[in-house]
Amino acid sequence: MAARRVNVNVGVLGHIDSGKTALARALSTTASTAAFDKQPQSRERGITLDLGFSCFVVPLPGTEPGTDDTQLQVTLVDCPGHASLIRTIIGGAQIIDLMMLVIDVTKGMQTQSAECLVIGQIACQKLVVVLNKIDLLAEGKRQAAIDKMTKKMQKTLENTKFRGAPVIPVAAKPGGPEAPETEAPQGISELIELLKSQISIPARDPSGPFLMSVDHCFSIKGQGTVMTGTILSGTISLGDSVEIPALKVVKKVKSMQMFHTPVTSAIQGDRLGICVTQFDPKLLERGLVCAPESLHTIHAALISVEKIPYFRGPLQTKAKFHITVGHETVMGRMLFFSPAPDSFDLEPKLDFFDLSREYLFQEQYLCKDSMPTATEGGDEVDVKAGHTPGGQCPRQQWALVEFEKPVTCPRLCLVIGSRLDADIHTNTCRLAFHGVLLQGLEDKNYTESFLPALRVYKLKHKHGLVERVMDDYSVIGRSLFKKETNIQLFVGLKVQLSTGEQGVIDSAFGQSGKFKIHIPGGLSPESKKILTPTLKKRNRAGRGETTKQEEGTERPEPVQPVTLSLSFKRYVFDTQKRMVQNP
Repeated sequence: MAARRVNVNVGVLGHIDSGKTALARALSTTASTAAFDKQPQSRERGITLDLGFSCFVVPLPGTEPGTDDTQLQVTLVDCPGHASLIRTIIGGAQIIDLMMLVIDVTKGMQTQSAECLVIGQIACQKLVVVLNKIDLLAEGKRQAAIDKMTKKMQKTLENTKFRGAPVIPVAAKPGGPEAPETEAPQGISELIELLKSQISIPARDPSGPFLMSVDHCFSIKGQGTVMTGTILSGTISLGDSVEIPALKVVKKVKSMQMFHTPVTSAIQGDRLGICVTQFDPKLLERGLVCAPESLHTIHAALISVEKIPYFRGPLQTKAKFHITVGHETVMGRMLFFSPAPDSFDLEPKLDFFDLSREYLFQEQYLCKDSMPTATEGGDEVDVKAGHTPGGQCPRQQWALVEFEKPVTCPRLCLVIGSRLDADIHTNTCRLAFHGVLLQGLEDKNYTESFLPALRVYKLKHKHGLVERVMDDYSVIGRSLFKKETNIQLFVGLKVQLSTGEQGVIDSAFGQSGKFKIHIPGGLSPESKKILTPTLKKRNRAGRGETTKQEEGTERPEPVQPVTLSLSFKRYVFDTQKRMVQNP
């Protein structure tokens, strides 16, 4: 009976020409149908253009020889290093358990090495740094150069979650690509031992609906179409039906293989080839395959967001980013929002979105290097980027992402936002944020059917002055509204006087933007005293318009101006644009 195999996926990432494919080849004993740059274009250009898969098998760490027939199968995911292929790299990183960051020892960290490190921090928990091409170092100075580069890499990792990760020197292909195959690789057996010590066997969950990330698709004459990929959740067995959501078809599983070995079932984490009844493989180069009716196509999503600190510049509402979910990358427009100010310290929730809560609209993602300030807009102060008490940042922030074209993806999947249109030759991080997809919006008309229930509000603050007193229970206000404002919309809203009283806007007063305020509790004697000069010295204003001054008299200012403030919320997705005040 064949030994049972436990599969772990190890990503091989790094800058272009750092020797990733050569390393995967040196480590591997079995290649898949998509390994070692099998694509004609890859061979022609001499670079990796797509994900490559190969594997090697070792005894399961922690078991005595002969006591357990379970083997550890290490699947190597060889990711391209060229900047323009970042979408493919992100797709590959989401299926790995451990990452090998391959560094050309003669060059050190390069732009794409840094981007791969950022992706690794988002997508996986463990890292091994491989210093490749040590054969190119002068023999007399080799160890000193390796030690120097090892220290450099350790310093680079200091401020990441991979602090203290092991660094190992190798020469995957001594003499370079053209060297004869007789040249033995250096340091490979030590690397395998290191990987064995670093790999922790991930807990695989057989429950949940079957979902597989497909990265290659091809047909075999007389047998059917083969989809190869990694199982993200659930299990699959011979004879099961699977759905290809992108094609809206259901197919029956005819046969399955793991690296050329026929199998009858597979579980989460396994690398697998599934043969189904014939369809055109060009229709599905990559994507998802799932249990029938378990996945949905969405037009927008609510996601939890975290900015990538190396991204320069703000994350702004209404801005467009390349949004990667699984192997799909589409353009998406963002709208950022945070908890209400009194909820900034709430524990983050990464498994669901609470529609019963209220959220504060933000012009941009809030972070300490871009704390917003209130901006003036005529007579109104609109706290455009929300209120951040004492420059405090919320523990969790969210965004509504509206996709330019629909995507098919599972709930709670990883989301990465990037600016892939940035110049690849500049030394800048193109990855902007990452997050978790908390709720997908399936209805094409989500703006009408769903968004009104999403209570994201803007805080509005308006400031004006009390012009004069009419009687103990009424004052006239000004400078709160523009002349053309329809004051009737604001009737019934509460205003606060700087003397402490609370009033209610009663009606417009004249045609110049003035208005009458009713004060239910009446003016206090102190307030009347402050406003008395205005009452005594001013003429009676007809219909709120300024009248001529009495001959020989000047209009004295009040002892001190009495200001008015009007605060209210406006819900971004409220079709009636109502103004709401707290009771």
